[in-house]
Amino acid sequence: MAALPVFRWRLAPDGYATRRQLRAAGLRPGGQPVAAQLERPRRRRGPLVAYLYRVDLALPVRPMTPARRAALERANAARRICPVCRRDAGYVIPASLGACVPCAYPGPDGSEGSL
Repeated sequence: MAALPVFRWRLAPDGYATRRQLRAAGLRPGGQPVAAQLERPRRRRGPLVAYLYRVDLALPVRPMTPARRAALERANAARRICPVCRRDAGYVIPASLGACVPCAYPGPDGSEGSL
């Protein structure tokens, strides 16, 4: 496999874009391999790397269908349900806690949190 071309930060030629830049333009990589990379030097650590894709091979972003929107809403709603008390927490439960705040930090008498 040939090595990827490496460009300095902010010096990539036209025709290349990062995933975020593609998305802002309404495009997606569309299965193409990484075409190049940017490197930003840092002190005392390795360089920051950003992967670049060719804009001419990028495909348009797939439109949001009603079925995909409904599936996304169900998935986000499931992230709000506490697995311990089975209630809607009103916010996305942090993975670091694994439960809503009252269940993760019960009061000293065993009751729910200190609210």
